Amino acid sequence: MINQITRLFPLWAVLFSLMAFGKPDLFIDLKPAIVPLLGVVMFGMGMTLTWQNFTAVLKRPAAIGLGVVLQYLVMPLAAWVIAELLGLPPYLMAGLVLVGACPGGTASNVVCYLARGDVALSITLTTASTLLAIVATPLLTWLYVGQKVPVPVVSMLWSIFKIVLLPVMFGVVVNTLFGRRLAAVKHIFPLVSVLAIVVIIAIIVALNEGNLATLGISLALAVMLHNLVGLLSGYWLPRILGMDDRICRTLAIEVGMQNSGLGVALAVKYFSAAAALPGALFSIWHNLTGSMLAGYWSRRDS
Repeated sequence: MINQITRLFPLWAVLFSLMAFGKPDLFIDLKPAIVPLLGVVMFGMGMTLTWQNFTAVLKRPAAIGLGVVLQYLVMPLAAWVIAELLGLPPYLMAGLVLVGACPGGTASNVVCYLARGDVALSITLTTASTLLAIVATPLLTWLYVGQKVPVPVVSMLWSIFKIVLLPVMFGVVVNTLFGRRLAAVKHIFPLVSVLAIVVIIAIIVALNEGNLATLGISLALAVMLHNLVGLLSGYWLPRILGMDDRICRTLAIEVGMQNSGLGVALAVKYFSAAAALPGALFSIWHNLTGSMLAGYWSRRDS
């Protein structure tokens, strides 16, 4: 039952977004909860990891290296190019680049499993990109949009440390010390993460209810193109390099599915609520495309 509810994440995201758009007053006052909610998601991610996941990076240098390069080279660059081509205003460009400069999302591990990809590789990639995000995310955001929007690199770096690294490490420690005792309730954490992300999306939609009507089409197109670039580059570049299909699927999902919740939290904190719109839309869209891809690949293998 819990797994079924979790897998319907895109549906809940759409429903809560529509609710927030129609009744923004229900969610606007929850703005201060965005960062704590993301901390809950990161703790849940840590509860799925062990210290061995971190050392696994050394055992698969080629696939991990390619995944990290695609994550932090292709995605922020693609976000900047797409924003320029579509003429997005500076704050939306900052939000889109911020999403592109974020690590892989926690949902990618679940989608990878459903797509019959390499789950161990997916978890290792998410872990590696999350650790690198502490430095990479603020620096890449400053590199691409620092000329148009002030980017407080040091403050952002500290925020990522508190929002991402500390909850993840805490989750790993709890999982290491009490994992067996908590085995009966650990399956609840993905559902808690889904609920937290859905509420975050609803808050952002509510805060931007007025902007969505005027910016909807161009922003939606930018988010769709950005996600498409991630999925295509993540699949076909490893394919060209001769990697097997399971690795190609894994990299496509890992690169195409960003930790947009982190992008939303940082955008609200350092830019504006409107700058968080790309992250909110990306949260919905990448889960839809990821779920559809997983369904296609799993049917093709069956």
